[in-house]
Amino acid sequence: MTTRLFITGGAGFVGAPLVHQAVADGAEVMVLHRAGGDMARLDAVRGHIRLLESDLADSTTIREALSTFRPTKAIHLAWYAEPGKYLTSPKNVELLQQSLALLQTLIAVGCEKAVMVGTCAEYDTDMGYLKETSPTRPSTIYAASKLALANLGEHLARAGGMDFVWARLFYLYGRAEDPRRLVPALIQSLLRDEPFSASTGDQVRDYMHADDVAGALWHLATHEANGVYNIASGEPVTIKLLMGKIGDILGKSSLIRFGALPPRPWDPPVIFGDNTRLRATGWQPRFSLYDGLADVIAWWSRGGSG
Repeated sequence: MTTRLFITGGAGFVGAPLVHQAVADGAEVMVLHRAGGDMARLDAVRGHIRLLESDLADSTTIREALSTFRPTKAIHLAWYAEPGKYLTSPKNVELLQQSLALLQTLIAVGCEKAVMVGTCAEYDTDMGYLKETSPTRPSTIYAASKLALANLGEHLARAGGMDFVWARLFYLYGRAEDPRRLVPALIQSLLRDEPFSASTGDQVRDYMHADDVAGALWHLATHEANGVYNIASGEPVTIKLLMGKIGDILGKSSLIRFGALPPRPWDPPVIFGDNTRLRATGWQPRFSLYDGLADVIAWWSRGGSG
């Protein structure tokens, strides 16, 4: 039976590689696309997908389209994520409400499974090493809204007879990432032979290539899975080591000015995830950290194409 996938955020940083993989696997794909949004990441598959030009807030249009399309799987990625603003924005509460409405629509049209995307920031990050059973303690409106969606979504799906997966993403990088974020900002600075100011880089994090994140979400959608899953590499790395690998690949490590910036007092010293439950489903990553960074550096070296 052919999978019919409905995806929100399908033109985004993680959504686009997910759509590419779903199309390659023979799925019928409908992408919710906001009018005027950038679709460049989906250019190669435009002829193989259906576009629903609407907004998550327009529940009537979405319900009408899904009543006809009848998705068997849904992956909900769309959320407000502008760097420097999204953590405290009241838009998170609006998206919580819209996401719950979407979930109810999916149940009503007979969708078999919904995969919705959360964040490692839902956890009590003081714990450092985080398992799906670790306590939660969101410290921002963003994380609290995500956790509320996880809890309410689980109950709504169970009552509606639909499988529900809550995927908690850790730190990620990849092609076409917002250039204001750490990895692309550092790569672009070094490609221009400009010094890059950094903290001491002692923070421990868990980084995964966006293509592997997309692969994990698609795997959870199409294999036996229910409940909460960490989407994490399971391999802790210091920010200094991460940045050092980028410098080494480009041969420009001397341009990274470690210690030039003060540490951020609110920044947790250690955050990394246990991915045992994810791996138990049969999922495996494609990229090592080194190979993934090399892939992204090559993409930026080509001017952000290919």
